[in-house]
Amino acid sequence: MSEKINVGIIGVSGYTGLELVKMLINHPAFTLSYVANSTGGIRLDELHPSLSGVCSLQVQKADVDTCAASCELVFLAVPHKTAMAFVKPFMKLSTKIVDFSADYRLTQELYEEYYCPHTDVENLENVVYGLPEMFREEIKKASLVANPGCFPTSAILGLLPFLDKRIAGSPVIIDAKTGVSGAGKKLSEVTHFVNVNDNLFAYNPFFHRHAPEIAQKLGINFDEVNFVPHLVPLTRGMISSIYIQTQGEFDAEELVREYYKDEPYVRISKNPVDMKNTAGTNFCDIYVKQKGNVLFISSSIDNLLRGSSSQALANANLMMGLDENTGIPNIAYVP
Repeated sequence: MSEKINVGIIGVSGYTGLELVKMLINHPAFTLSYVANSTGGIRLDELHPSLSGVCSLQVQKADVDTCAASCELVFLAVPHKTAMAFVKPFMKLSTKIVDFSADYRLTQELYEEYYCPHTDVENLENVVYGLPEMFREEIKKASLVANPGCFPTSAILGLLPFLDKRIAGSPVIIDAKTGVSGAGKKLSEVTHFVNVNDNLFAYNPFFHRHAPEIAQKLGINFDEVNFVPHLVPLTRGMISSIYIQTQGEFDAEELVREYYKDEPYVRISKNPVDMKNTAGTNFCDIYVKQKGNVLFISSSIDNLLRGSSSQALANANLMMGLDENTGIPNIAYVP
């Protein structure tokens, strides 16, 4: 490519921001020209010492006008509520956006029930949900993409092929495990080493904020989605164990293989999946097992990559007319 595309990251301090930097500095079509957080005044390799000798860009204090002047697309790796304060002015300046937060994933009614009042309702009509397996063609035309949550990515990809086989109205049970990096960098009592080490626990059972996102995108009644996340003493990784009741005779493995046969980042496994084989990649690994009319689906992703940063990069590739696979990691951190 003769002329590279300038992109920026607002929210470069966190784990997902770091993962984006690691992919973008070697991206063949994008140039990382702007990085920012809430304060600025530091170099990227000072903020993330792992980048010493690799990338020493100056971290700016986040400013819409400065970013828009140098970037065709910006990644917003910032929390909910913070994101919509940036999206509104960026949209007016015609800068394309991939938003990591929940601010544009839900309807206004659902968002305000689970988060806070929405201050940019008009752009809820302009957003595309950033799951390529569902909305690839729409993403190509989008100016604003809402990057999915990590739990919804894992659960939705596991469930999509079987929606027509599920007994209508029957419970959808999602028992999900995630590494501690999913909670972000900010320390809390829950994520403190002493609490997490040698421990395992559920949190926000049935009423976690990602449950309505899963239900809405699958077109399932929220009351039928029984989602229980667990925190496990691992840095990264995610597995969703999903149980549904099905009807009719069908071969689940054959069905899921056919459904995803043309999808580059969904792999179907003959053996139960694990976290290690997807760590460091954009892959979602899926395993299925039938017992009578009960179907077990096991879905594994890297929560920081397929559940966040690499999926965001795939969306950005599509938005900018590039091959979806450009610069996307596909070799796992094994051993």
